[in-house]
Amino acid sequence: MLTAEQAALWQKILDFQIDDPDAVFKFSERLGRENTWSKDYTNRVITEYKRFIFLCCVAETGVTPSDAVDQAWHLHLTFTKSYWIDLCRDTLGKEIHHNPTKGGNSEALKYDGFYTGTHKLYEESFAGSPPTDIWPTNQTRFSEINFQRVNMNRYWLVRKPGISKTIGMASTVVITGLIFIQASDNEIFALIFLGAFILIAAFSYKKEGRNRDDKGDGSCHPATCGTDGNFHSGHHSDHSDHSGSGCHSGGHSGCGGHSGCGSGCSGCSSSGCSGGD
Repeated sequence: MLTAEQAALWQKILDFQIDDPDAVFKFSERLGRENTWSKDYTNRVITEYKRFIFLCCVAETGVTPSDAVDQAWHLHLTFTKSYWIDLCRDTLGKEIHHNPTKGGNSEALKYDGFYTGTHKLYEESFAGSPPTDIWPTNQTRFSEINFQRVNMNRYWLVRKPGISKTIGMASTVVITGLIFIQASDNEIFALIFLGAFILIAAFSYKKEGRNRDDKGDGSCHPATCGTDGNFHSGHHSDHSDHSGSGCHSGGHSGCGGHSGCGSGCSGCSSSGCSGGD
């Protein structure tokens, strides 16, 4: 249950317009395009992002976003005027900083606990569980982390089949290969082909398994989110005249080149926030 003050703050955040009505290419459209999300899902993520920002303001300990929410946060940080002036200064009255993890097992365990706490605080604040398609379990949140930017004009993306489909495909290839061996004089070629297929499949799933277990990767785990202190109006004055339509050099918390920019920002693809200076 929210206090009257918290309810008023949540209403202000909920009413905050993240899309510039005068922009031809709006924030929500960019967010959906960069993540290949439907319009409905993108709008739902933006709502959850606003809920996360609210949790940042009321949390007594660290809070951690889901990956989808974090993508909205990353992109919003590149819209510097919208984020630092319109949201932080004029709506929240305080700064919410995006801090990447320092890395290591202790950090991974800490942020895993923060993510659990975020779910609990969410349920207490909004009288319901967060949607699982946007806020997945801890296991999914901290294991499915192997993301990279891909130039879609140069590459095709093909979904990796599940292990059951792979076994079926492998069985088909093996049987076909055995038939080919019996019908062909070039048995060495057939054996090399089968061996190569088995090795590639084994390496692929071995690598996927490493990604699932690699919770100590410093580029993938969130940091703390405190919210003490008031907004300092002059702190980000060097960005106050930007339109927020793209990325500006330097950025914030090491993330100035993410999402809307060309250089990427893998070092803080998942992080928490802290308030005030």
